[in-house]
Amino acid sequence: MLKPKSFTAWLKTQVDQRSAIGDLARDVSADPDWPSRKGLSGQRDYFEECGAIPATVGALERAWVQHEAYRAAQQDA
Repeated sequence: MLKPKSFTAWLKTQVDQRSAIGDLARDVSADPDWPSRKGLSGQRDYFEECGAIPATVGALERAWVQHEAYRAAQQDA
């Protein structure tokens, strides 16, 4: 069984999407201060500290849901 990618590694594979999650992936990929190991709450806090708009936080939360589905599929494989 393959080890699932971390959220940030998975998110960076989404950079070609033409969606809010793709926009988020491009922003995260270009951000040297991105808190990749802080989990959802730490990443949400980071965005709030940076003054991100609510839509960005919403994209982050949707991406987490998609990542969890990816992890579940990897575990079932």
